[in-house]
Amino acid sequence: MSTTPNQQPERPPSTEPFLPLHTAVVLLAALVVGLVIGWLTALTGAPAATAVISGLTAAGISTPTLRSLIR
Repeated sequence: MSTTPNQQPERPPSTEPFLPLHTAVVLLAALVVGLVIGWLTALTGAPAATAVISGLTAAGISTPTLRSLIR
C-alpha cells in the first residue's frame, strides 16, 4: 500500500462531547415542554397549525428559563 502525497495524517479522536451535558438536558427538557403544550393544544380541538405554533413557542420560551433553572 502506498500513500498519496495529499493524504493528511489522522487526527486523534476528540475527547470533547458534541454538546455539553447542560445544553443537552436543557434542550431535551424544552422539547418535552413543547411537545406537551402542543399535544394539549391539539386536544382542545384547535387546528394542527395552532398546536404546532404553540408547541414551538412554548419550547422557545422555556429554553432560557430552563437554562437558568438547571445549573
